[in-house]
Amino acid sequence: MLVSAFAQAQNVTVGAKHFTEGYILSEIMAQLLEANGFTVDRKYNLGGTMVCYKALERGEIDVYPEYTGTLSFEILAAAKNLSVNDINAQLKTQKLAIAQPYGFSNTYALVVPDKWSREKGVRNISDLQSHPEAKIGLSYEFLKRQDGWENLAKAYTLLQTPVGLEHGLAYSALVENKIEVTDAYSTDGEIVKHHLVVLNDDQKFFPDYLATSFFREDLDPKAQKVLEALTETITPSEMQAMNAAVLFEKKNFQQVAAGFLKDKKLVNDAAAENTSIVPDLLVKTGVHLRLTFISLLLAMLVAIPLGIVLYWNPVPARYVLYAVGLLQTIPSIALLAIFIPLTGIGEVPAVAALFLYALLPMVRNTYTGLQGIDPVLKKVAVGMGMNKTQRMKMLELPLAMPFILSGIRTAAVISVGTATLAAFIGAGGLGEYIVTGLALNNTSLILRGAIPAAVLAIAIEMLFEVIEQIAKPKYLK
Repeated sequence: MLVSAFAQAQNVTVGAKHFTEGYILSEIMAQLLEANGFTVDRKYNLGGTMVCYKALERGEIDVYPEYTGTLSFEILAAAKNLSVNDINAQLKTQKLAIAQPYGFSNTYALVVPDKWSREKGVRNISDLQSHPEAKIGLSYEFLKRQDGWENLAKAYTLLQTPVGLEHGLAYSALVENKIEVTDAYSTDGEIVKHHLVVLNDDQKFFPDYLATSFFREDLDPKAQKVLEALTETITPSEMQAMNAAVLFEKKNFQQVAAGFLKDKKLVNDAAAENTSIVPDLLVKTGVHLRLTFISLLLAMLVAIPLGIVLYWNPVPARYVLYAVGLLQTIPSIALLAIFIPLTGIGEVPAVAALFLYALLPMVRNTYTGLQGIDPVLKKVAVGMGMNKTQRMKMLELPLAMPFILSGIRTAAVISVGTATLAAFIGAGGLGEYIVTGLALNNTSLILRGAIPAAVLAIAIEMLFEVIEQIAKPKYLK
């Protein structure tokens, strides 16, 4: 143990990007902190670099693993690869800092199948100049990074037009001969497994990416001291072996991290393994339902009164419905990203996005249901001396209720599916299984999240069928 019981009651939030090595390194940090008395909250699957960085800057996480090359070019926008001291000097104004590196560099690289490399005589990145027909698939982040494809293509005069792929799926595309070149991390376990060739960076374009702990300066000094124990403890081959253990030996991040800490004698005992997935599945299902029903309730409180107002004032109805419908055209992940600068990561932006998606079916069905009531009935109600409020309460709302409930039902099913994307911004839920499974190209993990989400959607459909039957006026049954 590095720190005694003085650390008790201290809370540290550890973040992680959604790729294999990020999970492992974050879990190593988390278990090391827990072994030294800290309480750790885990916020994994935090999208790309800028999502993690902004979460750290806002204090939504306290520490996550990062790389010196990424810090130099992406976060600090430097013209060259900076040393640890130079990075810390520039980060000081933001009250952020990095520790000394873990001991390995995970640089970017381009990889190709060994057979294709031998057939085409491609061993260096510059050799791709002679093969403009080469099919290239690259991770979305690499396509847009300063140290990514755009500047790499300029440096090497490469004319190919790459397609974007999720990093974990690119290896499958290589194996299935759908692409011939992809970007990789030099410590990826798939490189050896799939007999891939790492192309020589003959112009030295890629900088060193030394892995390290990236943290807030106000992180408890005791926690900083604990994390310093990771300095120069991981070799490139050890990191590649840990990645491969998760990908191909079917070990989870917790097992691999615990084994590493025990082997390095950084903890007395490896973390206890919980072999049952049921408790974790129940927790994630509970979070998923909470996100869905909070957003649904908020949408009902806004959409149904708005539909009534539009019914009473039909002139602006078309424009309001167009505006609400426009929200449905924004891709879910983009809408979530839009909220991050405003609300940060976590459940708040997830609920906000789901709320907006739920508005259209509720507003439209409320308005359409009220508009579709037989005019004769409305005239009879007026002739009986009912005012606007009485007509709405006693006649129009009861008759429109089947339409309104149908709108709520549609919104609920949409929300259950869309809520899986909330995992990308640290909101949790069943999407965590899906996002992690995509990163690992692990179908069983994807299904662990997808099947319960589908079951929830079916259960909600059945629940609303019952509610609609109960709420339907007797004379309509």
